[in-house]
Amino acid sequence: MGKKQYRNVFTEIGKSEEEVEKRLKEVVDTFFYGDDKVYFPVEDDMAYIEDTGNHDARTEGMSYGMMMCVQLNMKEEFDRIWKWAKTNMYMTDGYNEGYFAWSCAVTGKKNANGPAPDGEEFFAMALFFASHRWGDGEGIFEYSKEAKDILRACIHKGENGRPGQPMWNRENKQILFVPGVNFTDPSYHLPHFYELFAKWAYEEDREFWAEAAKVSRAYLKTACHPESGMNSEYAEFDGSPMNRELTWTSDRHNWFYSDAYRTAANIGLDYEWCGKDEGQLKAVERLQYTLGVVNRNNPYRVYEVDGTPLSIPALHPLAILSTTAQASLAVEGPISLNSSDETKAVAAEWVAKFWNEPMRTGDRRYYDNCLYLFSFLALSGNYRIYE
Repeated sequence: MGKKQYRNVFTEIGKSEEEVEKRLKEVVDTFFYGDDKVYFPVEDDMAYIEDTGNHDARTEGMSYGMMMCVQLNMKEEFDRIWKWAKTNMYMTDGYNEGYFAWSCAVTGKKNANGPAPDGEEFFAMALFFASHRWGDGEGIFEYSKEAKDILRACIHKGENGRPGQPMWNRENKQILFVPGVNFTDPSYHLPHFYELFAKWAYEEDREFWAEAAKVSRAYLKTACHPESGMNSEYAEFDGSPMNRELTWTSDRHNWFYSDAYRTAANIGLDYEWCGKDEGQLKAVERLQYTLGVVNRNNPYRVYEVDGTPLSIPALHPLAILSTTAQASLAVEGPISLNSSDETKAVAAEWVAKFWNEPMRTGDRRYYDNCLYLFSFLALSGNYRIYE
């Protein structure tokens, strides 16, 4: 097999490689070091990514930051973030031993002792890539061992007298919203990660991850509405929106909002990395059409999963734009604004709109700009597998 080729979708719509490289540098500098940064070094060798809307550090953002750093060959920043996470978030005993506390104050104090599975899966994938790109070090910087241990905890907690509960349902192989519940979050399903876990996890766990990849692709097809392409934030194991009341919140989670935006981006990256379609790719075409054509004049609001627009403005409009643009990786290229193929023309329009949109400023910039940077990496061909 030859070396894998990664699409630069920006050049497909007419941008030069020099323009793309220059813009990527600007985006990275803004995210990590500009006036509106979310990356904050502390002490001599640690750093955290701040959720600037909630003024905490979350495993979501910390693991995202590590993935960004390994993709960008920023080893110092990667190690700083990882050491902060391992020092402050990792739980060494108790019911959730082996997991990371999902939220900490920026001082390092844990805000909760519960984990969030999307953090663990990104930590593991970033650590594997770090091992392959830079080599393993010692202690917590023996990246590959750290990754394998995280994955072992994710699927084996609660076995053989070990306290706690797994992050995946061991029967149906679906990731859980949090350990102990019986529902999932469609945006947590990352079959492209599981394909690689099936190669690099501890040998006894590899079959589980291979099956999880197949299950998640099939799940994404069912979780995305057959007409709108939208999915709910939380969902049942059959893909239907999760309408049950939850003990810890009165908020709705059965609509297309916040977490849900990431699903289309994940479908795009999965297709770029693995090239497999179990019916999930059609969701991208439907979503881009629903948001970009049916709701062209006002796409950035809250929706019912069937595509019914509500009068509530989206809390994270740039996240909608970024993820819907990244989903263009699931549309067979090259795409073009002048294409006679409507699907390709609409995909190109989303990429062009994304290119023309600046990063977000202000308190709510964290989530939007995380997804913005990921989208820029993916669409420029710089979100890659490191083996």
